[in-house]
Parts: sequence; structure tokens; C-alpha cells
Amino acid sequence: MMTRGLYAITDSTLLADGRLLPYVEAALEGGARLLQYREKSRDQARRFDEASALLELCRRYGAELIINDDLPLAERLGVGLHLGQEDGSLSAARARLGAGLHLGSSCHASLELAEQALTAGASHIAFGRFFTSMTKPGEVTATLELLQQARERFDAPIVAIGGITLATAPLLIEHGTDWLAVINALFSADSAIEVERRARAFSALFATP
Repeated sequence: MMTRGLYAITDSTLLADGRLLPYVEAALEGGARLLQYREKSRDQARRFDEASALLELCRRYGAELIINDDLPLAERLGVGLHLGQEDGSLSAARARLGAGLHLGSSCHASLELAEQALTAGASHIAFGRFFTSMTKPGEVTATLELLQQARERFDAPIVAIGGITLATAPLLIEHGTDWLAVINALFSADSAIEVERRARAFSALFATP
């Protein structure tokens, strides 16, 4: 399993009208090795069906699926989980998921929250937003300095999220991020072919010395 690279996150608007599976497969073909299923619908059957199909794709491409804010679904599928600060207990989630699965935590722009998350059982910590985001508009709070401080302080994998583009991604890698969590700059493409091209371009940044 890769320890650095492109972390694709789904978006129900960008991936509506039948785009979810072909676009995600294109991202995986392009090198994404972590995939977060982020779906706020209350339709549990739909969520299970979509997550199951994504898990099948991830297995085919040697990637790992992470569920956003739905411990029962992650537990049911035997996959990883990502929790925001208001999404439940990390320690309880770790106890239920076991030791071997990804458990991510949104730490915003706080080293203290990151420390708490790791103590509670998180396997990776996510900081953001670093740039203006189409998915979650609002104030940019995370800085490159924060990222560098986190890299010096923590051994755990670090995820950067928030308005990341091919132009800004190299700065984040240079300052210590392990994973680029990308939504709009990946899935706003007009075709699956373009998604794959973008994914390859993001993935290639990690191969550059």
C-alpha cells in the first residue's frame, strides 16, 4: 500500500447522473490510492450500494476505501473511516473498526486537535482548508507553516485538503503533506478521460524528486 499520493474524495453533485463509478474508476486508473466516499444522503440503501460498488473498484486497483462520517457503513463493509470534529468519537470508532483500518480525523488548522486525534486512535490527520474551496467555501485557515510544523511534530501520515490544484499541490508536498485530498480539481472534468489525466498529473507530483 502506498504511503503517499492522491486521495480522491467523491462529491454527489460533481458525480451525479451516472458519473460516480466511471469517474472514480478513471481516478483510480490515474493513480489515486485512497478514495473517500462522501455522501450526505439519508438513503441508506443507496449509500450501501454505492459504497459496495466503490469498494469493488478499489480492490481491483489496489486502493483503499474510506467512508466519510458513517461508522456503521464502514464497519459493515470492513473499510476505513473519516470523522470530522463533530462526527463522533475517534476512540469508539477505533475500537469498533480494529487496528488495521484507516481512521482519519479533520484537524482544521490545529496541531492540538491533531495530537488529540492521534491519541484517540487516528491513523492519519487532515489539515485544511489551505486554499479557497469550491466544495466548502469559507475562510482559508491552514498555512504552509502549520503543515511544516505538523510534519516536524508527527510521524503519522498527513492529509492536506481544501482547494488544492495542480498549481498549488507542489507547495503542499514540499512542506510535508503525504496525501493530497482532491475533489473539484479532479472530478469537475467533462469526461472520465480527463479525470484520469488529472489523476495521473497529481500522482506524478509524488514521483518528482
